[in-house]
Amino acid sequence: MSPNGQTAATAPTPDSAICVRNFDMYRGQRFGLHDHDTHQLAWAPIGVLTVDIGDRSWVLPPTLALWIPAGVRHSTTAGRPALMRSVYLPPARCPVAWTEPTVVAVGPLLRELIVHLADPAPPSAARSRAEAVLFDLLRPVGVTTIDVPMPVDERARRVAQALLAHPADPRGLEDWGREVGASARTLARLFSAETGMPFGRWRTRARLKAALEYLAVNRPLVAVARQVGYSTPSSFVAAFRAETGRTPGAYFAATP
Repeated sequence: MSPNGQTAATAPTPDSAICVRNFDMYRGQRFGLHDHDTHQLAWAPIGVLTVDIGDRSWVLPPTLALWIPAGVRHSTTAGRPALMRSVYLPPARCPVAWTEPTVVAVGPLLRELIVHLADPAPPSAARSRAEAVLFDLLRPVGVTTIDVPMPVDERARRVAQALLAHPADPRGLEDWGREVGASARTLARLFSAETGMPFGRWRTRARLKAALEYLAVNRPLVAVARQVGYSTPSSFVAAFRAETGRTPGAYFAATP
């Protein structure tokens, strides 16, 4: 088994186009950057997964899964105890040919099919029929990721890392500058040049990204807003809608 615990578990049986493997993950467990020679459908029927690919990040409650094309390097983290049930699909035998990470909705039928296919015992003919139905159920849904690119400069990166760890921290660039040894003007320039956005918008995105995990487990909106640094739910909702085009309540209810 590889250091990330997954690579050795991706081989399907000779009569199967799909392999399903389960991974019990503890709070904070992370499978570091890796890739597979198969496509992967990352899904957790219990808990919430976060999949990071480059600067993009997907938060996946049990109603959503992420298609990860073969060869795409990614990391997977459980923010709380989770059961990850990964579906592996060899490209040569897979009729789905998406070349980009793609979110799919996991409804009751797809959920039960994945559970069914986790059992390698069914006869090959029955398994083939179940696999064909699963492929038919893989339909993209519209979910806008909240991307938070990191600055390269060590001083700006220290600020960014601190805010990702504590998104409600209200300090401005002058206060941060005294802590990291740079002027507010220098930090503002670094964030703009190295992340592609002003510091204020970067911090907004960091707060909204932190909010996704709480929203995924249906934490009350008032508590989520306060947890990530907003004084009122209305200001949080306005910022969330401006970045994603959806309200917080509708974000994980994306439809095809």
